[in-house]
Parts: sequence; C-alpha cells; structure tokens
Amino acid sequence: MRSTSVLAALVLPCLFNVPLRAQEVGSSAVVPVQVTGDPAKRFSLVLLSDGYTAAELPKYRAHVDKHLNIMWAFEPFRSYRNYINVYSVEIVSGESGITCDPEVRQRRNTPLKMHFGGGCEDRNARGITAQQNSDYEITRTYARTATPAFDQILVLANTDTYGGIGGSIATTSGGNALGPYITPHELGHSLGRLQDEYTYYTRGQAGGTHAAGEPPSIHHTLLSEAEMKAQQAKWFRWLGAESESGGVIGRYEGGLYNTRGVWRPSKHSMMISLGFYFDQISRERMAQRISGQVELIAASTPADAPVYAGDVLWIETPQPNFHELNIEWTVDGRRIESANNSHTLALAPLRLGAGDHRVEVKVVDPTDFVRDPAIRDTSFTATRAWTVRGTRAQPAAAVEPRFTSTTQSRRALAGTEVAYAFTTQPSDRVFVVAWRLNGTLVPNPGNRRTFNLARQNLPAGTHRLSATVSDPNDSNAASQTVTWVVDNTGPTVRYELSTPIATSTNTDGTTHVFMRDQFTMKLDPTDDQPGHVVAEFRVNGDGWHHYYGWPDAPPGTPFLFTPRGTTIKELVYGSLSSEGLSPQPWEERKPGWGTHRVEYRARDAAGNIGVTRAFHVTIAPTPQCTTTLTGTVARPVSVTSGVTCLDGATVNGAVTVSAGASLVAMKSRINGSLTATNADVVELVGTTVTGNAAVTGTTGRITTFDSTCGASRACNLQ
Repeated sequence: MRSTSVLAALVLPCLFNVPLRAQEVGSSAVVPVQVTGDPAKRFSLVLLSDGYTAAELPKYRAHVDKHLNIMWAFEPFRSYRNYINVYSVEIVSGESGITCDPEVRQRRNTPLKMHFGGGCEDRNARGITAQQNSDYEITRTYARTATPAFDQILVLANTDTYGGIGGSIATTSGGNALGPYITPHELGHSLGRLQDEYTYYTRGQAGGTHAAGEPPSIHHTLLSEAEMKAQQAKWFRWLGAESESGGVIGRYEGGLYNTRGVWRPSKHSMMISLGFYFDQISRERMAQRISGQVELIAASTPADAPVYAGDVLWIETPQPNFHELNIEWTVDGRRIESANNSHTLALAPLRLGAGDHRVEVKVVDPTDFVRDPAIRDTSFTATRAWTVRGTRAQPAAAVEPRFTSTTQSRRALAGTEVAYAFTTQPSDRVFVVAWRLNGTLVPNPGNRRTFNLARQNLPAGTHRLSATVSDPNDSNAASQTVTWVVDNTGPTVRYELSTPIATSTNTDGTTHVFMRDQFTMKLDPTDDQPGHVVAEFRVNGDGWHHYYGWPDAPPGTPFLFTPRGTTIKELVYGSLSSEGLSPQPWEERKPGWGTHRVEYRARDAAGNIGVTRAFHVTIAPTPQCTTTLTGTVARPVSVTSGVTCLDGATVNGAVTVSAGASLVAMKSRINGSLTATNADVVELVGTTVTGNAAVTGTTGRITTFDSTCGASRACNLQ
C-alpha cells in the first residue's frame, strides 16, 4: 500500500519569515495566517498594516501574533476559531506612525491614511480611522488581494497610543498595551453590530439621561426585569445567570453614552470595559454573526445529482473547536439511528424498497452560547435533502482516498479540542479513517470524521494524533495521513507583588500579604509551546480580566491596585472598590480597604486554560500616629483620643480604646485584654493579645492580619 503524509502539505507556509518581494512604498504581500476552508464559506478576516515601514514589518508581525492570540482567548472566537480564515496584508509605509498621534501630533503619509480624529491638537483623541474616499476603497482594495470574499477588515495602526474604532472597518492600536483588547471590542461593533455600553460620551464627564424610546440595541433597554420576562423581550432568557463578565445578568443603569434612563445586562463587559469578557447577550450575538456567515453544510453529495439506492451520501461541515455538531439522517421521515452524528449515510444497508425515497440530513450546533430558538434555527441549523431513485446502472466513478479538509496542523491542538478530517467520498462506499493517538489505534466503529480529545483523558504532556484515510475495498490504493501535535500541558503563571508589610499562609495554603495604601502585581505567564500566552485575573470572584500590564506604561510595568483606583486619561484602573476594577471617575467608589482574594490563571496559544490559583491581600492606609509606643510598656495603655500605634511593642497590661480613638498594633504583644467600644479604627497586624478581645461598635475600620486573641486564638472583632 502506498502511503503519503500531508503533515507538511496541510501546513500553510510560514510567510512571516519571508521578506516582501518588493519594498516600494505601498507594495504589499499577503500572508495566510490560518485558512480553514473556502473563503466564500468561512468567516474571512483580513488584517492590514498601516504606518509600518519595511524595516518595521517584523514588529507588525509580532503585533499580529499578540492581537490574534488574545482574540482567540475570548469567546466566541476561542470556540469558533475553526470557522475563521485569517489573512494578513503587509503594506509597506514610507513613514513610521500615523497622522495626529496625540503623543507625537505630526502628520504622516501612509498608504491607508490612518489618523486620529480631532486634529493634531487634540491630546485626548482615541478614534483611529482611515481615509474614507469611496467608502474606504483603498483599504478594501488591499483587502481584496487576500481574498475577494473577505467579511471583515481590521487595520493595525503603528502607534503605541490607545485608540481604535468600529464601523465599516475596524481599527486598533498595534502597539498599545490595550490595543489587543480594543480589537475584540471594535469587532463587537463591526461584526456584531453591538453598541457601546459607555455611560459617557466625553471621558471624565458623566453622560446625560436617555431621552429616546426603547433602543433597538439588543443589549440596552428601558424595560424592567419583570417587563422583559412578561414581554419575552431583550435578554429575558439570560436574566439571573452568572455573567461571563462578572456578577449576574440583570439590569444595570447606563449605556449608549448616557448615565441614566437606560439599562444594560452586566455591570461590566467587553462593550464597556476592555479586558473583561463579552457577557452572554453580546457573546450570543457574536457567535450568531460568525456562524451566520459560515455554511454549516459546507459541501455534500450534490442535491441535484442522481442518487441511487446503493449509494453513499455525505456531507462536510465546519467543526467548532471544543464541541461537536449534532447530525441527524432521516429516510422518508424515519430517523436512522445507526447514522447518528455521522457525516456519511450508506443507503445499501437500509434495503430501500421500490419507488422514490426522500433522504434528509439536519445539522444543529448545540452550543450553550445560544438560548434564542430563532437564532439556533437560522444561524446554527442547516438541512439538505435528496431523492433516491432506483439502482445505479453504471459503476461508480473511481475516487482516490484523500483528505479534503482537516483541522489545521500548523498549530498545536488543545488537550480538549475536537479534531476533524474530511475525505474524498466515492458514491459506492465509505473510506475508512483510522485515528491513532501516540501511535496506538483508537477504535472508530462509526468511521467518524471527528475525534474528541476531551474523551481520551490524556495525561499532561505533549501527544501526537494522526488520521489515515484508506480504501477498504482496495488494499493497494494510496492512503494519506495527517498528523497533529496535541498540547495537553496547561500554561502556568508566576506572580510578583510589591514588597508587603507582612506575610502569612492561610489554612488552604494560599499566601496572604498585608499592604499599605496600594500594591502592584505582575503576572508572568509561560508555556512549553510557542505562541503568545494570555494571563488573566479576577478580584473577589468578579469577572475574569485580562492582564495587560499598566496602561500607557512601558511593557512589563506591573498592574497597580489602590482602594479607589488610578485615573489615566479620565479612565479608572485597578480599583478595589465595590464598583469593580474599572469604575467611572464620577462614581462614589467607597475605598476598598480590607481583605481581597485575587485569582489568576493563563490561556496558551493552543487554547488550554491553566489551573486557577489565588492569593489574598489585606490593604490598609498608613496610620497617622499621634502617639507611638515601642519596646516594653510596663503598664496598661488607655487610648482616649487620636491614633496610638504599637510598633514592635510589648504591653504588660490591658489596652482600652475609647469612643472615637484608634489603635494600630504592628508586630506587637498585649499581655492582657483588649477592649474597644465605639472606637474609630482598630488594626492588629502580626499581634498577639493574650487576654480576651472585646471590640464592639467600631465606627471606622477593623483590620486583623496574622493575629491571635485570647485562649481561642481567634480575633473575632466587630
């Protein structure tokens, strides 16, 4: 038997390492980053560069890698990556940068004429757009060099300044720390037709009151939750569900650039705060838009061709990355159980009687991203039908066993991914697909074209999966094999915090640190496979937030947490208040003093999600001590006013704190009782109280860290 391997043949050439054939200004080269099928039957995304000189194209390629790997980390892009073709068009610019960058405020002559809106004097400009002559015809002309069947254009502008815009085309900052998060937000506009959930139009200024009627936007409403349920309107199907962006799906005031009078589904999501996920309402729309531009039955036995009782019918579908499609075959309305979820149906074993018969196949995507039946019945369902007439008079045409489409082998597969391998299909028999995992044949009684790695319970590590197609009727016929690397090792994250005042270990083994005023966190994700690795974190169980360092700071700058957050260009970052990480500047933001749980994890280029780990931080303000006691204090201490600080002190006697007064004890020992009634602040850090602790009615803040009180050793303060 002759055998050939298509491991190399199916891998698109890595043109990122090939220089442009011509270096003239305006010249371009197309790099097929990933091609999963016919552009006319896939969602085809074209990336364009602008403002990158020939010498800067390696930088553009690095930007593309980072933007795409971060995009693949967000749903629904992660689960529908196989539905998407991506092409990169590398356009040579004669000048570096784009026009009116607020950090430079100069004009540039670039092929796509990308510029910040508002003119070169606007230091707060953040909208990036291209020259709009003839509906962006220059931009579209470059996109057509990749494929005339493109569905979406995304332009990466050579700037480190925050900016981007959605609409007819999407744009983003290539080099800004938040640029890769601008990308899915702007695709939310351009692809998903989603609206901004911002509660302001001008940064730093609260928006007004929504004065119009019920918005046409799917994720804005004037209705109450009860009205949504009664009218079965807007996001009524998702109400009460845990939001993918934190909290629960409900009704949160503000959106469409207004602070009042209109409501959105989640406190924060991709369309109001970069770094958070799409919530379910937006995710459903984005999945609908991607799947709606993909033919769920991409190829099949021609519906208008003669079909005979001994034939084999076949279909070819796109394949979601982490779940399988439901496929149902019926003959004359009777379900064929033996063909359940099969891409082929052999008619001969059915022994169809004389006369015509109708065969139908129905493909349904059972994704839990969709709750609206109307959306599932359109964008996530496809059918095809054939009429079977008599028996074939002529022998079936000869067909060699070959793969027609497979999961791309250029990248490693995640350990829970579903691989696919579709084949040529003769009309009289089914070619055999043999799956091997690490060289061992895996039984395939249904001769399936998909292989669900999640069912294999693979140990951690790197594995090899292969599929071989052969002709069961001709042992001498050529066969063909495709091989994939399977990455079943999750990425890891190392965290680094600013120097704590004190450190302890919780009973669950997690680290607990005590900080004053603020703290920084740096996440360093790593993986055993190439590709950009995404780190993410969440605070107190709120929504997962991607880690991008610190906005408008050099790469590698840690993320800063403060009780009320830090304002940068009228946006707030790193807030520990109950309003979340990124509240608006005008929100109350009650300072988030106290203890917080920070979880962190990573996602690798294959799509694996690493183990979630956590640490705790207790944060308190630096005390303004009016009295400081150190060393041995051979008497009881009575705090009647101000702030008394015990700093490494040993008090041989009771400590009493009067109403309105404060006690801060750092690494101290009280050989006696502690009594505080209606005190302002009581803080114990690394402190031992040998007697009873009776602290009640505190009007300000109570903080205990790594401290013990009395015989029970628990400091139960109120």
